Amino acid sequence: MKSFFRTILLYTTAFFATTILGLTVIIAALLGVKDKPDGLFDKVPRLWSTLMLWAAGVKVRVHGLERLKDEPHIFASNHVSWFDVPALAKILPRYKFVAKAELFKVPIFGNGMRAVGMIEIQRENRKAAFGAYDVAAERIRSGSSVVVFPEGTRGRAYPLRPFKKGPFVLAIAAGVPIVPIIVHGTIEIMAKGSLWVHSGTIDVHLLEPVSTTGVDYDHREALMQTVRTRMADAMREIYGVEPLPTPVSRLPSSVEIPSTTPQTTETR
Repeated sequence: MKSFFRTILLYTTAFFATTILGLTVIIAALLGVKDKPDGLFDKVPRLWSTLMLWAAGVKVRVHGLERLKDEPHIFASNHVSWFDVPALAKILPRYKFVAKAELFKVPIFGNGMRAVGMIEIQRENRKAAFGAYDVAAERIRSGSSVVVFPEGTRGRAYPLRPFKKGPFVLAIAAGVPIVPIIVHGTIEIMAKGSLWVHSGTIDVHLLEPVSTTGVDYDHREALMQTVRTRMADAMREIYGVEPLPTPVSRLPSSVEIPSTTPQTTETR
C-alpha cells in the first residue's frame, strides 16, 4: 500500500514539476537567458531531481564528496535504474547529461532538456553518436561537466556490463579527468521495466579521478578499461558484486591517482 501511494505521488509530482519547470526553462531559453554557473539552467534540473526523490521517499548518501572539484570533469556512472539520474543530478555540480534521443521526443520534458543544454545521442547511429560527443566537448569547454553512462543503457542487475568507447574518446578530446561513479540501491527503488516505486536509500560513490593528461586516441581502450576496473573493484569491495567478463587492460602507472579518505554525506 505504501508503494502504491508513493508511486501515485511520484507520477503526479513528475507531471506537474515537468510541466512547470520545463515550460520555465523553454521560455527562458527563448528569451535569451544565459547558461551561467548556478544560474536558472543549473538550478532547475537540480530542483526537478529533488522533487522526484522527495516524492519517492528516497534519501541519497554521497561517499567521496571531497573528490568534487570546481572544474569540469566527465562523470562516468553505472546505470541500472531511472533513479540513477535524479540521484546524480541532485548531488553533482554544474553538469550536462548525455541522454538517449528518445527522451528528447517526450513533450515538454524533451524540449526542457534541450533548453538546459542536455546532450542528445542517437545510439544506433555511430556517426551521429560521435557528433553528440563533439557537442559534449563544447559544453566542457564552456565550463560544464558532462555525465555519461558508458554501459550505454540501463541494466537489470548491478554487475558492470561492457563499456562503449565513445565517452573515453570524448575525455581524451576534452582533456579533462574522468571521475568514475558507482550508484547502488536504485534497483530496489525502481527496477528496469517496473512502473512501481519503493522508498529507500541510494548510495553514490565518487571514486578516484583518472587523468587523461598525455593520453591520446590510440589509448582510448586502455583508458576505458582503467575506469571500468576502478568501478568494478569498488563494486566488488563494497557490495560483493563481480563484473561481467570483459578483456581488461590498464593505462601506465603515470595515470594513477593516489587514494584519499572518502567522506559520506546524506541528502534528500
